[in-house]
Amino acid sequence: MVTFLLAVVLVLVVLVLIGYVAGYNKIRSADVRVAEALSGIDVELTRRASLIPALVQTVQTFATHEKAILDRVTDARAALTSATSGGSVAQRGAAEKQLDSALAPLLALGQSYPQLNSSANFLDLQRNLADTEDKLAFARQYYNDSVATLNRLLTTIPWMFVAPLTKVGEKEYYQTPR
Repeated sequence: MVTFLLAVVLVLVVLVLIGYVAGYNKIRSADVRVAEALSGIDVELTRRASLIPALVQTVQTFATHEKAILDRVTDARAALTSATSGGSVAQRGAAEKQLDSALAPLLALGQSYPQLNSSANFLDLQRNLADTEDKLAFARQYYNDSVATLNRLLTTIPWMFVAPLTKVGEKEYYQTPR
């Protein structure tokens, strides 16, 4: 009888250990997916920021007296670049919003300068920016899906009992800049 109880206890201990390892690995891999998704956003934000100097140069060629708009775009690009190198999700969103508001008047200059709007370089840059925006929207969605999966794991049974041991906390969602 004692050996049977000892065997049952040993089996239960092994099952709990297997459950802990499985939960730990599941939570850690979800955390890695969140970090991967955030780096995907950073890649697209960096791609977007790298298009800005060429866009500014093209516009500057046609609209030299629009210095305030060009300076605002350059400052917003610098803020976005610094936010992607270690800033929080909220900082990335705020920098992205700042760049969006700076780009709108710059892209609208095409209406004021017909020769700019007919420039192949300007049109190509606009297409590249639109393509990057599409990829950025997908990257944001992937990140938010990854965060939802991680946050769900951290707050549901049985994983919530393993979560404190993984030292992984809930992550914030990426808010679309408006």
